[in-house]
Amino acid sequence: MSAGLYSPDEFRDNCGFGLIAHMSGEASHRLLRVAIESLTCMTHRGGIAADGRTGDGCGLLMQMPEAFMRDIAGELFGAGGARLAVGQIFLSQDPQLAQAARDALEAAVQQGGMAVLGWREVPVDTSVCGEIALAELPRIEQLFVDSGDLNLLAYTNPWTDAFGSSGDGF
Repeated sequence: MSAGLYSPDEFRDNCGFGLIAHMSGEASHRLLRVAIESLTCMTHRGGIAADGRTGDGCGLLMQMPEAFMRDIAGELFGAGGARLAVGQIFLSQDPQLAQAARDALEAAVQQGGMAVLGWREVPVDTSVCGEIALAELPRIEQLFVDSGDLNLLAYTNPWTDAFGSSGDGF
């Protein structure tokens, strides 16, 4: 049955998805290498732009390397023992827009009863990026937060409070 221009026969869920995990939850550099190799096998999807170097944003999702992030928090902010959370944030290259986004995020963190430890610019190797990707490349930074003794069961979401939505769509 077809409704309008939609035809279920023409669409598939995701055309490339892989899940690689260690059954006992151990972190492994070998698994990371296998995952990266798996991504190189997905170019058949048409996920490469005309410049031959710009992809469509496929990537890896992995557990936060806690020891590494604690070391960074200690070096940059003297807060290696904090109850640490780290947000990976994609900002505009425009300095004013980037600062406005930082300010808004910091306000939301503080409104939620947490403390902003600081920001870290993520090192990026742009030599591997294509011309198209470079034209749209975001500024990538990490927001370090100390959640203190925040009780997550009693937490109210500033997004919900501000916008009146349950956030189920996010």
